[in-house]
Amino acid sequence: MAAFSYAALDSSGKEKKGVIQADSSRQVRQILRDQGLAPLQVDNASAQSNKSLAKKSSAFLANKGPRLNVAELAMITRQLATLVQSSMPLEESLSAIGRQSENTRVKSIVMAVHSKVMEGHPLAVSMADFPAAFPSLYRATVSAGEHAGHLDLVLNRLADYTENSYQTRQKTKLALLYPVILFVMSIAIVSGLMAFVVPDVVEVFIGQGQELPALTQALIGISDFIVDYGIAVLVLLLMAVTGFQYALQSDRLKLRWHEQLLRLPLIGKFARGSNTARYASTLSILTSSGVPLVDAMKIAAEVIENRFLQQAVSVATQNVREGGSLHTALEQNGYFPPMMIHMIASGEASGQLDSMLERVADNQQRELDNLVATLIGFFEPGMLLFMGVAVMVIVLAILQPIFNLNQLI
Repeated sequence: MAAFSYAALDSSGKEKKGVIQADSSRQVRQILRDQGLAPLQVDNASAQSNKSLAKKSSAFLANKGPRLNVAELAMITRQLATLVQSSMPLEESLSAIGRQSENTRVKSIVMAVHSKVMEGHPLAVSMADFPAAFPSLYRATVSAGEHAGHLDLVLNRLADYTENSYQTRQKTKLALLYPVILFVMSIAIVSGLMAFVVPDVVEVFIGQGQELPALTQALIGISDFIVDYGIAVLVLLLMAVTGFQYALQSDRLKLRWHEQLLRLPLIGKFARGSNTARYASTLSILTSSGVPLVDAMKIAAEVIENRFLQQAVSVATQNVREGGSLHTALEQNGYFPPMMIHMIASGEASGQLDSMLERVADNQQRELDNLVATLIGFFEPGMLLFMGVAVMVIVLAILQPIFNLNQLI
């Protein structure tokens, strides 16, 4: 049976949408009529999802098919792991998850995967129809669990991994919320003072013909520039950002830009930390699930966002394929922390690479969390200092002519 999405009218004329499993669209329409519904549209769930995405996707998107966000993927994985671990058959677990889902898109994806499983395909192969919903890391891990006969354990590890990824993203967004608001407010307050308050105040002194101090003259010049060209500068900045993003669609330019990012003092450290932490976590979950090391390195390289670092990791993968050790290949890369290299070397020497990679992943994630907390900790007082200094300069520039006027009187 296949999964079909439908739209129908009930007896009161309200439109209803959902997903039904049946052998054909004709059978779906008959089921709807038996339920007292008037069918309007019936489509294959997979075909409809791909058709919907084709209308929304851009030409440069590599993955095809409907997407699942991190929260949805984490929820589905945890539910599937719980049901499979409770000895419920896989097809029944997928059917139960699909039926209870209130999100039509999620239901369509799960029921389409269920239909493929019912046809005799493995779970990983069934998920391959939705590469944007189930990444290659996810499918490779599920495939390894199926072949090893430990799908329940692998699904639990995937559930932990996806939930941790979701929690990390949420914590980062919440941590950045206050600094970003503070930054925007600082810029808005200073710009408002320069554009509306300063011109009215200094106009009094200009009208009296008083010679203004250098600080006040500089402030007037900046204020006039913001009033006259502020909107033009803002438009140019937006155009520059848009043009830069368009230019980065070129693989060659993106590679050079990512290389330069890694060399910047603070941004480079953050880029290396985030990418190496993600790589270590992915490599850990793949190797512990039974995926061969070379295949695991190849898949894990896909989660690295920095294109230059991804290319360097691909070279390391080739070195391991030719017989080199993992720690030597990553050490030649030059971008992985020495502690991480040392721990991997220890794991290879003791024959406990899987458990050591898990410790490496935890260690890298802690270091990344500490780095993010440190950066945010510096950013907040930095914004307060910027706003305070800016306001102080404006006040001094306004008060200096008043002091001079009092001295003359």
